[in-house]
Amino acid sequence: QVQLVESGGGLVQSGGSLRLSCEVSGSDFSSIRIDWHRQPPGKQREWVAGIDSTGTSRNADSVKGRITISRESAKKMVFLQMNNLKPEDTAIYYCETLLRGQRVWGQGTQVTVSS
Repeated sequence: QVQLVESGGGLVQSGGSLRLSCEVSGSDFSSIRIDWHRQPPGKQREWVAGIDSTGTSRNADSVKGRITISRESAKKMVFLQMNNLKPEDTAIYYCETLLRGQRVWGQGTQVTVSS
């Protein structure tokens, strides 16, 4: 069974950077797509970025130019590099994959951006 574990969240000042990690276990990493989502306080969860098995990636318009998603097969990890962070980026960030029709989520990592 696939498991996803996020890390790298924390408290950062506006304009700062963070690198989130999503470690994947229990699955053929080379064949799966990973997406990052976030849930700001009091709001619905929203999609942030995704990367497929070929390394092709897409970002949401709200974070374009500030966030880069990448994957490292040897470590079975997907990264979310976030630069020029803004207070509105404050959220719990989750990685997610689809396995045999079921969505599998990590436990999330908190990102807080102070103004």
